[in-house]
Amino acid sequence: MSDNIHGDQGQSAKKKCPACGTLHDEAAIKAALLCCPACGVHYRMEPQDRVAFLADEGSFSEFSANLRSLNPIDLSGYEEKLSEAEAKARMKDAVITGECTIEGKPLILGLMSFQFMGGSMGSVVGEKVSRALLLGAEKKLPVLIYTTSGGARMQEGIFSLMQMAKTSSAAAELDKARVPFFIVLCDPTTGGVTASFAMLADVIMAEPGALIGFAGPRVIEGTIRQSLPEGFQRAEFQQEKGFVDAIVPRKDQRRVIASLVDMHRRPL
Repeated sequence: MSDNIHGDQGQSAKKKCPACGTLHDEAAIKAALLCCPACGVHYRMEPQDRVAFLADEGSFSEFSANLRSLNPIDLSGYEEKLSEAEAKARMKDAVITGECTIEGKPLILGLMSFQFMGGSMGSVVGEKVSRALLLGAEKKLPVLIYTTSGGARMQEGIFSLMQMAKTSSAAAELDKARVPFFIVLCDPTTGGVTASFAMLADVIMAEPGALIGFAGPRVIEGTIRQSLPEGFQRAEFQQEKGFVDAIVPRKDQRRVIASLVDMHRRPL
């Protein structure tokens, strides 16, 4: 969002919706779960905010919290970029993972951050996602991951690309254990994340209007030298084409996820 409008002293700041142009108090936007109260467009949300509205109060227990990326190909300036990203996103890498309950239902929860180097998947993201999937298989707990990513972290070279196979293998182990796997695709989810674990869930949901694809629209248009259809790669387009099972507004996600856990519960 942009266009902060500051009123007289004591009045709350206002933000202009980039979609409909309506001005709203920050408090109203927060109360609407970072959606526009007028048009409903979903703004990007960071993991800390998602935990606050998704998980039952006090139930989220993070694991693998201290993993940090190294510089496997000795790329100049990479350590500085990591430090800047950590300060900006208030995270040690682009995903946090933990156990929690949602409406009393226990599960493994993973949440990606686009603020941390565009949600890029390097060695730590791949390791944490894989650990979450394998822990779900071990404990027989459903796994829910919210994705947002620009793709593989090329600053780690081949080590970043290896995470596609690694996370896909972990997802296969979860499937072998007959434990449900749920994904919520958020804006944007692209590149190597889309090409690996994000499309391997039992149920693939998306937030309204999320950009979902492999390469971006401008890259595709430049390659095929044709104009793309309206709404290409948005969640609604992907649902129409069968890549997304359901589009779930943020206000409904707790209820829908709890229902999915119940529906996929294994008989005793």
